[in-house]
This record gives sequence, structure tokens and C-alpha cells, in this order.
Amino acid sequence: MNEAQSVIVETPSEAVRLVRMYRPQARNALNLVVRRGLMQALAEASEACEVRAVILTGDDKAFAAGADIGEMKDASPPDIHARRIEAFWESVGGFQKPLIAAVNGYALGAGCELALACDIVVAGRGACFGLPEVRLGIMPGGGGSQRLARIAGKHVALRYMLTGERFEAEAAWRHGLVTDLTADEETLPTALAIAEKIAAMPPLAVAKIKESVVKGLNAPLDAALALERQSYYFLNATADKEEGVAAFLEKRPGRFSGK
Repeated sequence: MNEAQSVIVETPSEAVRLVRMYRPQARNALNLVVRRGLMQALAEASEACEVRAVILTGDDKAFAAGADIGEMKDASPPDIHARRIEAFWESVGGFQKPLIAAVNGYALGAGCELALACDIVVAGRGACFGLPEVRLGIMPGGGGSQRLARIAGKHVALRYMLTGERFEAEAAWRHGLVTDLTADEETLPTALAIAEKIAAMPPLAVAKIKESVVKGLNAPLDAALALERQSYYFLNATADKEEGVAAFLEKRPGRFSGK
């Protein structure tokens, strides 16, 4: 498989998009081609009204083992700046639909940052996480230092970033990086089951919940509570709310239209 095919998009169901990083010879390292492929896949999923959840995954050996060090070796600061890598991280962090990481094998450096930027992380017990950039004389540059500290706390974040040590999936689960810890062979099926459950929910409610949590984390509590209230009032005026209440009272599955 050539570099142009290093991101594979699959459709397990109409409402779920599966985006697979596939550079097995490089443990799915995030080179510029992969980053552009992921950006395109997320943009297309964002525009597709029928898509209600997206899963990012790699293979059984690696989710993504980091950035492509070969691309960094001779790059000057202006070269790195010109690549606008921040656009990639903005496309992931700003993705408005639920984003699930299904992690097996290595999730190191930029691969760990990619998992941290997702909304839900399902990991096999054999998965391995880490932000080892300090060993190269650099530091995380895709949000890792900020997201890890927000999720696991200052002490845990500094413990791993300052030593560059890896940590296993069970430790990641204890620290809150991983939401669902599974047998390795159950990682993707578990992620797919979660995605299908989300896809069956009212899409406007799903969108407002994600918006309230993500934006609220970066706002003072009063502002975050105001956003939550506004979203709550908005959802009470939707057809999906009426359908949800009716379905509950009639003891039947809801049929949601996103209106």
C-alpha cells in the first residue's frame, strides 16, 4: 500500500464512519500525508448529515507510534511553521461530532495526543501510551501537555512527560485517559458498539452535550453553566425532544430526525 492510501475510510453502518491509519511499516506514524488524510476524512464526515459518530483506529500493533521523526530531522523552525501542523490538531479538537479512539498497541507522542483529543478512548489491555518527546529534546506540540494535565492532573502529567516513560493501558484507565478497557481483540467491536449507541440518540442533543462539555472546560464555571442552560432550553423546543418523551411514555424506541 502506498503513502496515498495510508488513511482508509470504512462505513460499518450508515451512521458510523471508521477512519483507519495504515502505515504498518512505520507503526502508523503521523507523517504529513497521514495528517492530511485524517483532516480530509474528518471534513467529509462532518459534512455528511447521516454520519453521527466517527471512530479513529490503527491496527493491532499500533494506534499511532508518534510523529514521523524522519520528517523532523532536518526541518528548521520556519519549515515546521510552514507545515501548519496546528491546522491538523484544530481539525481534530474542533470536530463537532462524537470522536472515539480505538487503541491497540502503541499510542505514543502525537499518537497519544490524538487519542487525548478524542471524546471517548477504548483501549485494549496491551495498549501502551506515552509522551516521550523530552527524550528528543522537544516537548508535546499537539496539545498533549495541556490535555493530559486536564485529564490526569498536573502531577501525573509531569511524571510521565518529564521522564518520557511509557504507561500501560491499565494505568491510562486509572488516570482517566481511557474510558473503556477491553481485551485486545474486543477494542474495535467495543468502540463500534459505543458508536452505534451514540448514533441512535437524538443528534441535536448529542451535539449540544459535546459542545457544552468541550467549551465549558475552557470557560469559567458561571459561563459554562450559562451555556449548559441555553443548550437545555434550546433542546426543549425540538421535535426530537417531543419524540423522545413520547417514545419513553409509549415504551418504544425513539425515531429521531435531528430536528
